[in-house]
Parts: sequence; C-alpha cells; structure tokens
Amino acid sequence: MKNILSILTLNFLLFISCSKKSEKIVDKHVELGWEILDSLDLEILGIPMLTDVSSDGSKLIFYDYPSSQILITDTKGIINHSFSKQKDTPDFYGFMLERPGFYGKNQLAVYGGNGLFIFDLDGNMQKKIPHPESLGALGSNADIGKSSESVSLNGKDYFLPKSVRPRNSFPGKQEFYDTYRALELVDVEAGTMTEMIPFEEGSHFLNGKGYIQSDYTPALEAKDGKLYIVHGGDPQLYIYRLSREDAKLDTMIQLQIPGFIIPEGRDRAEFREGHVEINGGTASIRNIHILENLLLLDYYSGMDPKKSVEAQALWESGKVDEARAMYRKLENEIPKGTLVFNIEDLSYLGNVSPPAKTGGRPYASGGGFAWFQKLPDPEIEEDFLRVYKMKLTEK
Repeated sequence: MKNILSILTLNFLLFISCSKKSEKIVDKHVELGWEILDSLDLEILGIPMLTDVSSDGSKLIFYDYPSSQILITDTKGIINHSFSKQKDTPDFYGFMLERPGFYGKNQLAVYGGNGLFIFDLDGNMQKKIPHPESLGALGSNADIGKSSESVSLNGKDYFLPKSVRPRNSFPGKQEFYDTYRALELVDVEAGTMTEMIPFEEGSHFLNGKGYIQSDYTPALEAKDGKLYIVHGGDPQLYIYRLSREDAKLDTMIQLQIPGFIIPEGRDRAEFREGHVEINGGTASIRNIHILENLLLLDYYSGMDPKKSVEAQALWESGKVDEARAMYRKLENEIPKGTLVFNIEDLSYLGNVSPPAKTGGRPYASGGGFAWFQKLPDPEIEEDFLRVYKMKLTEK
C-alpha cells in the first residue's frame, strides 16, 4: 500500500547564525513525498491517541481519553499492556501535562501535576520525582505523537519535559519572560530537575506583549548530545549542545513558513494570575522529529484570528451548524506540512505536504519511521483506529 505525495513548490530563505556570524543556508531542494510502508488497526471503542513509538519501532503507546487507559501495543495493533491510575493513590500522576512516552526499552513515563512518574509496561510505579516548586494553574496541549523527550548524555538517560514552574510570576509580568525556562533536564536516577532554555535575545516573546501558553509551548527533539527546539509560534529553530549541567546555544535558524501567523500577543494588563489559556488554532511548530539523517519540523500555520472571531460569533449566536462549517473551512485552508533538513550540515531539503487521509495532524516517530493516525470516516461509525507507518522518499 503506497501513496507518495508531492511537496509544495515553495522556496524558502533560511538563515543560520552561529554566535555573531550569519550566512545563507545551503538549499539542496529535492522532491520528497510520504510513502506508506505498513499500517495497523487498534481495535477499541474510545478516542485513543498515539503518543509515542519506541526507539526501535516495535511498540506504540496510545492514551484513550474516555477510559483514561494507557495502552501499549505491538506493530500489529495488539494490546499487550494496559493500565490506568486513579485519584487518591500514591501512583496517581495528577493532571496530565504531557502524554505518556517510552523511557528505555521496557518503561514509560507520565509527566503530571503530581510529578514525573516512571512505570513498567504493566503500570507498576518504579520512580516518582516531585516538582521542585508548588504549581499553580495548569494547562496542556494534546497533540498526536508529542510526549516527554529523552536524551542520552555520557551513556546516561535523561528526560526533557516542559518546565511548569510558576517562578512567582505569570504572563502579565515582564519577570515571567525574563525568567522563563522552557524545559527541565530530569536526572531520573538522582531524582532532580534542572531548568534550562530561556527566550534568547531576539525572541518574538520578548517584545513587551503578553502571550498565552499555546503561543510558546516548545517543540523539541534531542539526539547525540544536541537539542533542537522551537518555542511554538516563534519560527526560529535553536540548536543547543547539552551537558548534565546546562545547555549552550550553538546555532539558530530563522524559518520562513507559508502563511505562518506569528502570535500577535496582547496587552499584559489583560492577563491575570492563576489563569491558563490554550488556543488550538495558534500557529506553531508542533513537533520535531529525527528520521535517520533527516531533521523534520512539523508546522501548523495557524487560523486567521479575524476569521475565527467570525466563527465564534456564529457559535455564540446559536448558529452552531454554520459555525462548525466555518471552522472546518478555516481549518482546511491552513497551510500544514513538514520542513525537512539534512541533520549533518543543516541544508534545507524541502517542504513536504501532509499525507492524504491524516488531516494534516501531528504524527509520532520511532524506529526510523513516521507514524500517522488516519482520520476517522465521518460517514461510517468505526470501532478501530488506523495508524500508517511511513517514510520519506525521493521522487
């Protein structure tokens, strides 16, 4: 079963800066497309979402929202392990801040309001690491294939979840942006968290306006001691060299993405402490993947704020069907896709359209492949979720 999609015929100018040095990125534009290699069907009545694929591609994690079940399957869709955690138990992770992800070969991690929890595949708690600060209001973006990342440093595995420390501030204050750190480097063995990755000089989020959480939620990937990160709707790719103590900025790439609506921000007086807001229509780099020698940036260019206000007005006036139709139309018009780079020299290879039948939604990666959820058929009630295993091929 194969389906190769052609790339968008758009040219991009990208610039790289190392310290104070700037030069044009080498453009080795090649024609790439997604090829389906295999598929699996997860038979379940619910609303499961693929959250992670093991590094060898042999196991997948799904989270089913109605039942709060964490499911671990093989590549045929057979459920080999499943568990859920209830409130008022020592191993309840609380409000889920990031979706379940693999840790090593036979463990997984859940990052929640009660801390970072390591479980075996049957759901037995192996480790609990509390947050270093008491938390305030919490919110979370729920995207397919997005869970806490891990990285190996000097032969030791670390986790890289987003940082949720309140730091005695909130997005209505300048202090929030000055002290912001995107990630925690978690030493699972020692049970410690080290915050890192600020808004660097020149960041869009240091322009004096206020921003909601979904504007700057990070997308990241780490490999071979390097961290690749984008702060949500600010189209700048930062590459850091990681150590056990800190992260040093190595490279920055300014991205130009078709139709990308950088968040405008608001007057900071509109923000209040203890309130978290997330907008699913915000433009962002949603996830970053490494497939062999390819660096992939999955982007979503965002819904036009003025048009979304029109749709919201229809909804509030009781014209629900019209509002839904307008939202669907707006969503279909939003540019989505994947920017592809050669990870060795950071040369730009192209912009690849989303595969058919996936709705342009985010995807997972593992085993050197990408894993996409198929959109359900709106005309037929389905009791399974189909997942496509894909790779990028040159046409």
